[in-house]
Amino acid sequence: MMTGRCYCGAVSLTTTVRPQSVAYCHCIDCRRVTGAPVAAFAAFPEGSVSLTTDHVARFSAPGIERQFCAVCGSAMTARFGYIPGQIYLPVGVLDDAESLEPAVHAHADAALPWLCIHDDLPRERGSARETLKAAP
Repeated sequence: MMTGRCYCGAVSLTTTVRPQSVAYCHCIDCRRVTGAPVAAFAAFPEGSVSLTTDHVARFSAPGIERQFCAVCGSAMTARFGYIPGQIYLPVGVLDDAESLEPAVHAHADAALPWLCIHDDLPRERGSARETLKAAP
């Protein structure tokens, strides 16, 4: 079982499975939603994540649905229409984050030029949707 929570603790989550994939995302949307120069997300099967709902706020844009803590604003989940059947959790909200090493860089073409992550991971110019969909 994996657990996590927002910054203030008003929203917590649990899942009974390991993530299907873990990825860095360099797109501007993920940078803005996390406030970080690069985001890292773990993909889980839809329906495998339980979230407390008393303090959850939602934001939707075409093809994207995000959930946040309504108290502290922490990003909690994301769903992308182009990757159905998966829910994405920011690695930073998970209690076991140190065990969730990313396997790919998504939107590497949008990476900030001063951010240097030295690894041998594949760097997808776009969403990496084929890599993420292919995950078990």
